[in-house]
Amino acid sequence: MNCLEINKVYLSDVFDFLEKLEDNSIDLAIVDPPYNLSKGEWDSFNNDADYFDFTFKWIDCLIPKLKPNASIYLFNTAFNSAVILNHLREKDLVFRNWITWYKKDGFSATKRKYVNSQETILFYTKTAQYIFNSDDIRQPYLSTDRMAHAAKKGILKNGKRWYPNPNGKLCGDVWEITSQRHKEKANGKVRALSHPTVKPHEMIERMIKASSREGDTVLDLFSGSGTTSIVAQRLNRNFIGCEKSEKYIGNIEKEGIQVGRL
Repeated sequence: MNCLEINKVYLSDVFDFLEKLEDNSIDLAIVDPPYNLSKGEWDSFNNDADYFDFTFKWIDCLIPKLKPNASIYLFNTAFNSAVILNHLREKDLVFRNWITWYKKDGFSATKRKYVNSQETILFYTKTAQYIFNSDDIRQPYLSTDRMAHAAKKGILKNGKRWYPNPNGKLCGDVWEITSQRHKEKANGKVRALSHPTVKPHEMIERMIKASSREGDTVLDLFSGSGTTSIVAQRLNRNFIGCEKSEKYIGNIEKEGIQVGRL
């Protein structure tokens, strides 16, 4: 039994929270940590060395909390992810995918490099035995006319006739999902959300459906807006998380999520 109650997000520092979380208790971890991009006090570090010391420390504290068949999705920038991936090579986790989220997030004034329009999601599992419900996250085929024809007569591949799956194609590792701030425009204009880095509900739903079953426990570390906990609850999963900001924990509570204090 966890030292902490499930189906709550705790007002807590990440290390205090992880210290109290029972080992081998988490089925799926979805982690949207600070990126060191100065989005707020919580996202600002003195230098890269301090940032990666912090990041590697919480990762090392997290790993024992995962069940043997658990999965972890870790958001970050491409650069940070490359450094984190190198750290994870020394651990026993199993690399599955480098997922690229093309977030279609408006305009950028940069003219001295390519415009940033994506974030990285590292997908790892604790061991070779893990949950992955590929049929639950199938995506629509792009060539609708061709697929309609193929559904009737099939497409000849390697001497066999292939017929499209009525539920769509298997999900790839490039996710074209509009950012939440553009999904929630008011009168055609973006507006301030409850948190500066809210992730789209449909993306979190994809992760939870793919890598957990009903009744499993989803970890919402660095909860922020509480999106992971909200979606987990809607999908009949248990959840537990932490957020160190009084402001954001208040917003999470307004969304109907129970909060606790350590």
